[in-house]
Amino acid sequence: MDTSDKLKQIKQTFRLRMNGETSRSMREKGLLYHINWGVSLPDLRFMAKEYGKDYDLAIALWKEDIRECKILATIIMPAERMLPEVVDIWMEQIPSLEIVEQIAFNLFQHLPYASQKAFEWISSDKEFYQVCGYHVLSRLFLKYGGLNNRAEDEFLDQVQVALKDKSISVKHAALVCLQRYADLGNREEQQAMSIFNSNNIDF
Repeated sequence: MDTSDKLKQIKQTFRLRMNGETSRSMREKGLLYHINWGVSLPDLRFMAKEYGKDYDLAIALWKEDIRECKILATIIMPAERMLPEVVDIWMEQIPSLEIVEQIAFNLFQHLPYASQKAFEWISSDKEFYQVCGYHVLSRLFLKYGGLNNRAEDEFLDQVQVALKDKSISVKHAALVCLQRYADLGNREEQQAMSIFNSNNIDF
């Protein structure tokens, strides 16, 4: 089966699995997509297993202005094959905070150059970029632990700026990331505590 046939089959499956109540609830919460079938994340993960990792299919899915296609693309894209230029294109095209969270968790944390991109994004002035960067760093802290001195200084500087950002989403992502950083050890916890205290945040 070629990529276009797979794409057609996937869209048909979305129609069968559609959940109007979920779709309507998302719209009411401001999650606006050109098409949103309201298919659940567990259902999308189940579908992804059927197709496995598939670069060409992921590219085709991402081009569709459909919520489920975007999420499925983040699950089946093989991270090791994704070039930085393609990552940059996808970042520019992210339509919602839901997709930011999905792409960070399903795909970007697994990139061979994930840390490099995460630091690039947290220094951006774009909301989705910053949120994505902090989500990826949170996952990297859980998987790999601490940072080298230079990266640590940059992270601590950026996170203090983010905690004062007008975007609640940026603040929350930075706060969660700083909490993950604090879990790395006593020294990191003390540094995080100092930042929390200076921003009047309960830790």
